[in-house]
Amino acid sequence: MLGFVSTDDQSLVSCLADPQRAVPAYQELLRRGEGVIAAVRAGLSHPDAAVREGCCRLLDHLVDIESMPALITMADDPDARVRVAAFHALACDRCKGDTCAPGADRVLEPALRHLATDSSPLVRSMAAELVGKFVHVDARAAAALEASRTGDPSPAVRKKASWYAPGGSIYRRTAPPTPGRRPGRRPER
Repeated sequence: MLGFVSTDDQSLVSCLADPQRAVPAYQELLRRGEGVIAAVRAGLSHPDAAVREGCCRLLDHLVDIESMPALITMADDPDARVRVAAFHALACDRCKGDTCAPGADRVLEPALRHLATDSSPLVRSMAAELVGKFVHVDARAAAALEASRTGDPSPAVRKKASWYAPGGSIYRRTAPPTPGRRPGRRPER
Protein backbone atom coordinates (compact mmCIF):
# COMPACT_ATOMS: atom_id res chain seq x y z
CA MET A 1 0.00 0.00 0.00
CA LEU A 2 1.35 3.42 -1.01
CA GLY A 3 4.78 1.86 -1.68
CA PHE A 4 5.71 1.88 2.02
CA VAL A 5 7.44 -1.05 3.70
CA SER A 6 5.22 -0.54 6.74
CA THR A 7 2.01 1.44 6.95
CA ASP A 8 1.36 1.55 10.67
CA ASP A 9 0.75 5.06 12.01
CA GLN A 10 4.19 5.48 13.62
CA SER A 11 5.98 4.40 10.43
CA LEU A 12 3.97 6.87 8.37
CA VAL A 13 4.81 9.64 10.84
CA SER A 14 8.51 8.78 10.45
CA CYS A 15 8.12 8.96 6.67
CA LEU A 16 7.40 12.68 7.02
CA ALA A 17 11.20 13.06 7.26
CA ASP A 18 11.71 11.53 3.80
CA PRO A 19 11.22 14.07 0.98
CA GLN A 20 10.19 11.25 -1.37
CA ARG A 21 7.52 9.87 0.96
CA ALA A 22 6.45 12.89 3.00
CA VAL A 23 3.49 13.94 0.85
CA PRO A 24 1.86 10.51 0.48
CA ALA A 25 2.52 9.77 4.17
CA TYR A 26 0.94 13.08 5.18
CA GLN A 27 -2.09 12.45 2.95
CA GLU A 28 -2.55 8.93 4.30
CA LEU A 29 -2.30 10.10 7.90
CA LEU A 30 -4.82 12.84 7.21
CA ARG A 31 -7.12 10.35 5.49
CA ARG A 32 -6.98 8.04 8.53
CA GLY A 33 -8.35 10.84 10.69
CA GLU A 34 -8.60 10.98 14.45
CA GLY A 35 -7.25 7.46 14.90
CA VAL A 36 -3.70 8.69 14.19
CA ILE A 37 -3.66 11.51 16.73
CA ALA A 38 -1.61 9.57 19.28
CA ALA A 39 1.09 8.79 16.69
CA VAL A 40 1.04 12.38 15.42
CA ARG A 41 1.33 13.74 18.95
CA ALA A 42 4.30 11.42 19.55
CA GLY A 43 5.85 12.72 16.32
CA LEU A 44 6.08 16.19 17.86
CA SER A 45 9.13 14.96 19.79
CA HIS A 46 10.79 13.32 16.78
CA PRO A 47 14.47 14.31 16.30
CA ASP A 48 13.83 15.35 12.66
CA ALA A 49 12.32 18.84 12.26
CA ALA A 50 10.46 17.80 9.09
CA VAL A 51 8.52 15.23 11.12
CA ARG A 52 7.72 17.76 13.85
CA GLU A 53 6.59 20.28 11.22
CA GLY A 54 4.39 17.71 9.47
CA CYS A 55 2.85 16.70 12.77
CA CYS A 56 2.01 20.33 13.56
CA ARG A 57 0.39 20.65 10.14
CA LEU A 58 -1.58 17.44 10.72
CA LEU A 59 -2.76 18.68 14.10
CA ASP A 60 -4.10 21.77 12.36
CA HIS A 61 -6.69 19.44 10.83
CA LEU A 62 -6.93 16.64 13.39
CA VAL A 63 -6.58 18.74 16.52
CA ASP A 64 -8.27 17.76 19.74
CA ILE A 65 -8.29 19.34 23.16
CA GLU A 66 -5.69 16.90 24.50
CA SER A 67 -3.22 17.94 21.76
CA MET A 68 -3.30 21.65 22.56
CA PRO A 69 -0.59 21.68 25.26
CA ALA A 70 1.82 19.81 22.97
CA LEU A 71 1.02 22.09 20.06
CA ILE A 72 1.56 25.19 22.22
CA THR A 73 4.95 23.78 23.27
CA MET A 74 5.92 23.50 19.59
CA ALA A 75 5.79 27.30 19.32
CA ASP A 76 9.18 27.22 21.07
CA ASP A 77 10.74 24.55 18.82
CA PRO A 78 14.34 25.31 17.76
CA ASP A 79 13.39 25.01 14.06
CA ALA A 80 11.60 28.00 12.51
CA ARG A 81 9.56 25.84 10.12
CA VAL A 82 8.11 23.98 13.10
CA ARG A 83 7.31 27.24 14.91
CA VAL A 84 5.55 28.56 11.77
CA ALA A 85 3.45 25.38 11.50
CA ALA A 86 2.63 25.47 15.22
CA PHE A 87 1.54 29.11 15.14
CA HIS A 88 -0.53 28.47 12.04
CA ALA A 89 -2.26 25.52 13.69
CA LEU A 90 -2.94 27.58 16.81
CA ALA A 91 -4.25 30.58 14.87
CA CYS A 92 -6.27 28.81 12.17
CA ASP A 93 -9.93 28.34 13.02
CA ARG A 94 -10.95 27.11 9.57
CA CYS A 95 -10.65 23.44 10.55
CA LYS A 96 -11.36 23.77 14.26
CA GLY A 97 -14.07 26.32 14.79
CA ASP A 98 -14.38 27.24 18.44
CA THR A 99 -14.60 23.65 19.62
CA CYS A 100 -11.03 23.47 20.90
CA ALA A 101 -9.38 26.72 19.88
CA PRO A 102 -7.07 27.71 22.74
CA GLY A 103 -7.80 30.88 24.65
CA ALA A 104 -5.58 33.87 25.29
CA ASP A 105 -4.62 32.50 28.70
CA ARG A 106 -2.78 29.65 26.94
CA VAL A 107 -1.39 31.10 23.71
CA LEU A 108 -1.12 34.86 23.92
CA GLU A 109 2.12 34.97 25.96
CA PRO A 110 4.13 32.77 23.55
CA ALA A 111 2.66 34.61 20.57
CA LEU A 112 3.56 38.03 22.01
CA ARG A 113 7.09 36.84 22.80
CA HIS A 114 7.70 35.47 19.32
CA LEU A 115 6.11 38.47 17.62
CA ALA A 116 8.58 40.72 19.44
CA THR A 117 11.75 38.64 19.43
CA ASP A 118 11.76 35.67 17.05
CA SER A 119 14.66 35.69 14.59
CA SER A 120 12.45 34.43 11.74
CA PRO A 121 10.18 36.90 9.92
CA LEU A 122 7.89 33.99 8.97
CA VAL A 123 7.44 33.06 12.62
CA ARG A 124 6.80 36.69 13.58
CA SER A 125 4.24 36.89 10.78
CA MET A 126 2.38 33.80 12.01
CA ALA A 127 2.61 35.05 15.59
CA ALA A 128 0.94 38.29 14.42
CA GLU A 129 -2.04 36.25 13.22
CA LEU A 130 -2.38 34.55 16.57
CA VAL A 131 -1.97 37.82 18.48
CA GLY A 132 -4.56 39.34 16.13
CA LYS A 133 -7.19 36.87 17.34
CA PHE A 134 -7.12 38.61 20.72
CA VAL A 135 -6.74 42.25 19.65
CA HIS A 136 -10.34 43.12 20.55
CA VAL A 137 -10.15 41.65 24.04
CA ASP A 138 -6.59 42.22 25.26
CA ALA A 139 -4.76 45.57 25.25
CA ARG A 140 -1.39 43.78 25.14
CA ALA A 141 -2.31 42.31 21.77
CA ALA A 142 -3.20 45.72 20.34
CA ALA A 143 0.01 47.28 21.69
CA ALA A 144 2.18 44.46 20.33
CA LEU A 145 0.62 44.68 16.88
CA GLU A 146 1.06 48.46 16.84
CA ALA A 147 4.73 48.06 17.80
CA SER A 148 5.24 45.42 15.13
CA ARG A 149 3.41 47.49 12.51
CA THR A 150 5.80 50.39 13.00
CA GLY A 151 9.02 48.77 14.17
CA ASP A 152 9.49 45.27 12.77
CA PRO A 153 12.53 45.03 10.48
CA SER A 154 10.56 42.94 7.95
CA PRO A 155 8.19 44.76 5.56
CA ALA A 156 6.07 41.59 5.33
CA VAL A 157 5.65 41.41 9.11
CA ARG A 158 4.87 45.14 9.31
CA LYS A 159 2.19 44.66 6.63
CA LYS A 160 0.57 41.67 8.32
CA ALA A 161 0.66 43.39 11.71
CA SER A 162 -1.03 46.42 10.15
CA TRP A 163 -3.97 44.24 9.05
CA TYR A 164 -4.58 43.02 12.61
CA ALA A 165 -3.66 46.23 14.47
CA PRO A 166 -6.39 48.70 15.46
CA GLY A 167 -7.71 50.36 12.31
CA GLY A 168 -6.41 47.61 10.00
CA SER A 169 -8.58 45.72 7.54
CA ILE A 170 -8.81 42.48 9.53
CA TYR A 171 -9.22 44.41 12.77
CA ARG A 172 -12.25 46.20 11.30
CA ARG A 173 -13.70 43.02 9.78
CA THR A 174 -13.44 41.09 13.06
CA ALA A 175 -14.64 43.88 15.34
CA PRO A 176 -17.56 42.88 17.54
CA PRO A 177 -20.78 44.54 16.42
CA THR A 178 -21.67 47.78 18.11
CA PRO A 179 -25.23 48.33 19.35
CA GLY A 180 -27.50 49.67 16.63
CA ARG A 181 -25.18 48.68 13.80
CA ARG A 182 -25.41 45.47 11.83
CA PRO A 183 -22.10 43.67 11.20
CA GLY A 184 -20.58 44.36 7.80
CA ARG A 185 -22.36 47.68 7.25
CA ARG A 186 -20.71 51.03 7.28
CA PRO A 187 -22.19 53.77 9.42
CA GLU A 188 -24.25 56.27 7.47
CA ARG A 189 -22.89 59.75 7.03
